[in-house]
Amino acid sequence: MQIIPDLKNNISFDDFKTEVLNDYSIAVKSRECSLLGRREVLTGKAKFGIFGDGKEVPQLAMAKSFLKGDWRSGYYRDQTFMMAIGELTIEQFFAGLYANTNLDLEPMSAGRQMGGHFTTHSLDDKGNWKDLTKQYNSSADISPTAGQMPRLLGLAQASKIFRQVKGIDTTLFSNNGNEVAWGTIGNASTSEGLFFETINAAGVLQVPMVISIWDDEYGISVHARHQTTKENISEILKGFQRDNEQKGYEILRVKGWDYANLIETYQEASTIAREEHVPVLIHVTELTQPQGHSTSGSHERYKSPERLEWEKNNDCNLKMREWIIESGIATNETLTEIERDIKKEVREAKKNAWLTFLKPIQKEQKELISILNNVAASSINGVFIKPIIANLSALTEPARKDVLSLARQALRHTLGENNEAKQQLVNWVNSMFETVQPKFSSHLYSESEKSTVLVKEVKPTFDADTIQVDGRIIIRDNFDAIFESYPEALIFGEDSGNIGDVNQGLEGLQEKYGELRVADVGIREATIIGQGIGMALRGLKPIAEIQYLDYILYALNVISDDLATLHYRTKGKQKAPLIIRTRGHRLEGIWHSGSQMGGILNLVRGIHVLVPRNMTKAAGFYNTLLQGDDPALVVECLNGYRLKEKMPNNLSEIKTPIGVVETLKTGTDITLVSYGSTLRIVEQTAKELLSVGIDAEVIDVQSLLPFDLNHDIVKSIAKTNRVMVIDEDVPGGASAYILNEILNTQNAYQYLDGQPKTLTAKAHRPAYGNDGDYFSKPSAEDIFEAVYEVMHEANPESYPKLR
Repeated sequence: MQIIPDLKNNISFDDFKTEVLNDYSIAVKSRECSLLGRREVLTGKAKFGIFGDGKEVPQLAMAKSFLKGDWRSGYYRDQTFMMAIGELTIEQFFAGLYANTNLDLEPMSAGRQMGGHFTTHSLDDKGNWKDLTKQYNSSADISPTAGQMPRLLGLAQASKIFRQVKGIDTTLFSNNGNEVAWGTIGNASTSEGLFFETINAAGVLQVPMVISIWDDEYGISVHARHQTTKENISEILKGFQRDNEQKGYEILRVKGWDYANLIETYQEASTIAREEHVPVLIHVTELTQPQGHSTSGSHERYKSPERLEWEKNNDCNLKMREWIIESGIATNETLTEIERDIKKEVREAKKNAWLTFLKPIQKEQKELISILNNVAASSINGVFIKPIIANLSALTEPARKDVLSLARQALRHTLGENNEAKQQLVNWVNSMFETVQPKFSSHLYSESEKSTVLVKEVKPTFDADTIQVDGRIIIRDNFDAIFESYPEALIFGEDSGNIGDVNQGLEGLQEKYGELRVADVGIREATIIGQGIGMALRGLKPIAEIQYLDYILYALNVISDDLATLHYRTKGKQKAPLIIRTRGHRLEGIWHSGSQMGGILNLVRGIHVLVPRNMTKAAGFYNTLLQGDDPALVVECLNGYRLKEKMPNNLSEIKTPIGVVETLKTGTDITLVSYGSTLRIVEQTAKELLSVGIDAEVIDVQSLLPFDLNHDIVKSIAKTNRVMVIDEDVPGGASAYILNEILNTQNAYQYLDGQPKTLTAKAHRPAYGNDGDYFSKPSAEDIFEAVYEVMHEANPESYPKLR
């Protein structure tokens, strides 16, 4: 890609012509990819297609102002932009459409996302940061509409942090904060709350962000009159326009087919955002969607004949073509020749991409046919295996699932047989799973040497005359040490700054480290997480604070769809080791119960979920996480801030291990498993159970994701032969998850002498007040009686019925 500083003054006419024709070639190439891509879906070679046709020309203009070091957080129609910055080839485009699992051939996601989702690689093969200032950067796209917006905010805020916070090593990440974060979104998606939340937050923060709204007047089949007030997003955002007295946005409008004006508009936006750190919104209007929304339907069904005719006449590529001829840059004949050559190039590249995708599968097909022929010859059921061989041989363009499925079907006909041919088939099937399954399942968490689970434990140590302090003092002093040691660390959330969080765990730290590093933000949980994701993508160490665990529901889509999938969907080529800090457990009231762990656990696979029982353990988790490269959610115990704990003399060095349980009390009769605030009740109840002759072993889970990597719980059950999981989540929530891990992962069922039990909160959300809590969540008496009942069932003579 070549950058044009000024089309009017700083370039010769010959160079100008060359640049324009190069741009037109990219636009035609992108359009041809869209047209052929749709055909590949309709013929069954690809599953689904959503393309960037109709948006080519404005994306060329955007690419000209996009500099190395800049970041994109985009929309699944940005293929022209990616081609223009040199980060997407034709073969890669089609490799994505075919879901090629080879990362070298399909660098966007190795087939884990459908086409149209783009990324660049921030990490090398060992998980180390590349020099992000020397490359064009695109954060990995997601499909949820407007889901790219919260992350965009953080990508832009990172430039502000790099420019204004001293002491950060920016070598690989920033050039004095001069980088712009470029966002793109369709006009209909601006109806989403995430869009408005981000727009508001960026205006408050004043960060270098340029948002392009591709406006083709439709959202799938629904016209803008049903989407947007006044049918015009920039019109209703006028109140965000900055003026001489108040900060805000610069809002620009430009027609999506006007090549020269688009370039000038994007240059203006880039200068404002880059130099002034002011957000800019560009409303790009009069765009079209030549093939409709996607391959799932035809736009002829919902657009009027008049609209279809208008779109045909106002297609941005056609308009650019007409402008080129009218301006004397090239003749119709020259452009026709360019178009003919590009059509041939795209067809050839598509063919190569398909054959490259197919070749390894056909090799596996050939191997299997040979093996099955041997099996059929040696099996008494060979007559049943031969039709399978015929079906396999008939596949001219096999999918890997077809090949493996037929192999497994053939294996069924060898039951009871034991010969070399069968073993060869068994080995082949097993080998396929060993080699192919990771292509779809790897990198959910870090697999580098920086994996958080590899950080070694450092236990707290205490002086002989150790004083006891409120738990909040321990967490506060640990954060103080963190900010002193890590200039790139920062924390932000509701009430986090001026008052030092609602529980005083950050008391005095804003005054010490400044408003950028210990920051108050508005009530906007989704973009708090988005800030963290974007800044973590750029090498900072953000801690995003959600005031209470209940409020995380407002941000759960961002955590689940974006943060939790990031490392996975890039196959380890991007990371965002964001720490989410919150507090929960033993709260009171329907919307302040703080215990909806089961729902969270099943939506956030890809981040660690940590549940420390006290503030010393929590401090250790933060210290561990800052040395690793996995994102995590840390749930502090709300009722632990005023409880007394011993002050360690090695506070800043403590590291609580990830995925490791802790046995707090040994016992012989039953294993009690819990975490967080409920664990303290379990501990106390275990002491009371001794009075009736029940010796319980108490285990603190500490880490829900990952869970008990050393399988210490099953070792306990092998000794006690009984287990009860105690949790304040609803029935079937976290307790069901824990029990599944114990029974199905650790295979503890073989050691049980009785039914494994769970004791949970009631099915409803906890009611308000002390009585509401008592009748909603497990109490000490509930735990005592439940454990006693287990022992009564096992030995009614020694443990007569209690009630």
